[in-house]
Parts: sequence; C-alpha cells; structure tokens
Amino acid sequence: MREDSLRARVALVTGAGRRRGIGTAICRALAEKGADVFFTYWSAYEDEMSPDDRSKPEALLQELRGAGVRAEAMEVDLSLPETPNRLLDTATERLGPPSILVNNAVYSIRDGFEELDAATLDAHYAVNFRATALLSVEFARRFEGESGRIINLTSGQSLGPMPGELAYVATKGAIEAFTRTLAVEVGHKGITVNAVNPGPTDTGWMGEDLKRQLSSQFPAGRVGRPEDAARLVVFLAGEQAGWITGQVIHSEGGFLRS
Repeated sequence: MREDSLRARVALVTGAGRRRGIGTAICRALAEKGADVFFTYWSAYEDEMSPDDRSKPEALLQELRGAGVRAEAMEVDLSLPETPNRLLDTATERLGPPSILVNNAVYSIRDGFEELDAATLDAHYAVNFRATALLSVEFARRFEGESGRIINLTSGQSLGPMPGELAYVATKGAIEAFTRTLAVEVGHKGITVNAVNPGPTDTGWMGEDLKRQLSSQFPAGRVGRPEDAARLVVFLAGEQAGWITGQVIHSEGGFLRS
C-alpha cells in the first residue's frame, strides 16, 4: 500500500530529463508518497550530454499518473532569467501552488584552468546558481502555506577539490552558502531550506572502469544510485523533517575520498 504522507502537496522538480537521472528518481519517489509532481526538462542539453539516456517526458508523465497522482511537465531553458517566474506561473496554473521545490537541474562541462573562460562561467552560473536562487526566492515570496520545502542539490564541493571542473564547483559551491542564509530569511514563513550532496552517483555517466574504481572507495562496495538521493529528498520534503533547515547533508554512503 502506498503511504500518502505527501498527499495534496504539489512538488516542482527541475531537471528530470534522464531516464536514470536523480531528477527522475526524485519524481518517482515523491509520487510514491502521494505528491503531485510538476517537472522540467531541457532536451537540447540532454541531447548533447547523454543522448542515449534522454527520457521521454510523456513516458515519465504516464508512469507518475499511473501511481495515482497528478503530473505535468514543461520544457524550459533555465539559463533564461525570465524562466523562474514563468515556470512557477505554469506549475500553479496546472496543479496549484507548489509547496515543495527541488532544484536539481544542472549544467556541467569539463574545463580546468587552461580552458576556463567567461562564456563557460556564465553558462554554469545561469543554470546552476542563478536559476536556483531566483526559483527559490520567488517560491518563498509566493508561498502562503504552513510547511514549505526548498531542497537544493549540490556535489560536496566543500569536502575536497574536483580538478577540471572549476566553473561547476564554483557555481555549485555557491549553493551551499545560499542555502544556509536563505533558510534564516524564510524560516518565519514556515519554509525549510536544505541542500543534499549525494556523492558519486551512477546516473549513466560512469564507465565500467570508473565505476569499479569508485566502488572500492565505498564501504558498501558500490557507488550511489539515484534512488539513494531520492529517498533523502523525500524525507526532507515531509513533515518529519520540519526541524531540519539550513543544512548541507552529505549523503555519500561513507565515500572515502582519496
């Protein structure tokens, strides 16, 4: 029997464009708890980064609706500054005002100090940080309920270096600082704000050699799975997590950093 602990809640999840992605797993996990789900995707980016794993939004919509919840989707370019307001308008029109926001969408290409330039920085900043920040503050401004949730995805930049990904670590690392301060600013509205670092997660980008190498650095002998992150996000979205805010939770399965 499905546990409807999030029944009558509307969740907005960005970046659910991959079949094996964390965003897709989060949508499924939220629906399993009874939440109605509005998700976003951006085909142009997924076609470039993972064409073999790109999800068909219609298939995910059918799956979510088959779980007994309402579900809608929207293809949006989060790099555009007007997108956050338009996205919240559309989600509210179709499903009602969201009380859960999951900022999962990401832009990532490898760079390094020899290749980093203004265009690369701007592309990462626009999606990874600006869209997250603008969606979060507009969600908070509009929120009129008693229990709101903002959950951001990060990648553990504060725990150690990630060579070759300067623009990515700079913009994702900024989310950690933003999370802590926004939590203080919006707490009086009944909104909690947290960030989740799922650690190395197999969303289809790992080759077998890398997966074997990373698996040896986990006590459980395996890398993270999208469902691992999704379970934590769903917990933070629920009422039992109402006293948790301003936290960056490193849910990495005991990953041993070399």
